Amino acid sequence: MKIMQKLAQDRHLSAIEAINVEHWIPESGYWDFSVLEEVASQSWSKTRLAHIDLSAWQSFLGDLPRDPYVNRRWKRMSWLHLNDEGEVETLGECPMAQGGRFNDAASMADRLRYYEPLLPEFTEREDVKAFVKAWAELWGLERRAPILMQITGVRGDGTVDPLQGQGIHADGCKYLSIMVLNRDNVSGAVNTLYRDKAGQQEVGRVTLAPGEVLHLRDDRLFHSVDAITQCEPSAPFERFIIIINACFVDEFQNRMLRRHFPQAVLNEAMLESAS
Repeated sequence: MKIMQKLAQDRHLSAIEAINVEHWIPESGYWDFSVLEEVASQSWSKTRLAHIDLSAWQSFLGDLPRDPYVNRRWKRMSWLHLNDEGEVETLGECPMAQGGRFNDAASMADRLRYYEPLLPEFTEREDVKAFVKAWAELWGLERRAPILMQITGVRGDGTVDPLQGQGIHADGCKYLSIMVLNRDNVSGAVNTLYRDKAGQQEVGRVTLAPGEVLHLRDDRLFHSVDAITQCEPSAPFERFIIIINACFVDEFQNRMLRRHFPQAVLNEAMLESAS
């Protein structure tokens, strides 16, 4: 028994060292330890969120505005951070800015994109704040590091490409998670992970159900998602997700963050402090 406990402790320490999250606090109990082990060993992990009211989160899908840059997509987004006391705060406006190196879609790459913010009724929910805190803890984010949180998705008839031309891509950050809020009358939408942008080195396929989340190291893996197809033609399909990411490696996005949030702790500052 003692030998097994010692092996478990060794694996715990090795996982923490491998992912380099010195601020991770396992006592919180939000994530199963298997999540940390999987992210450390394979750079991704699929798990189910057990600490949220999923039906309450789904209630915020009805009034999402249309995405002004992409057809057949709806979206809100806000920038958050943990303040110096470790509490979740909503920041002001800053555009989404993805350089062409991280986005192949002409309608989105190399341009500033502005969206309506997440509603305060959502961001001020206790289970939302607990999720954001636990997510920042998982990756060991610094205080005042900007976190981008989006609710986005598609609905309609027939078939749609949820990525709208992005294909196999990275989001231009280090830490990324995708959570499915709903999946109604849908077939497809399988997430595929790769070690290369060309898609020659596949490492996993994941289909997310509502309430499940995919964590991944966006600076180590590329990802794509299959087309979404309507199952039953008598009813429209709908699939909405939460995307949350931080620690940006896209210089374009970092320039905008520095301009709009001068006191933010950006990835470039983290790299300098680590060197």
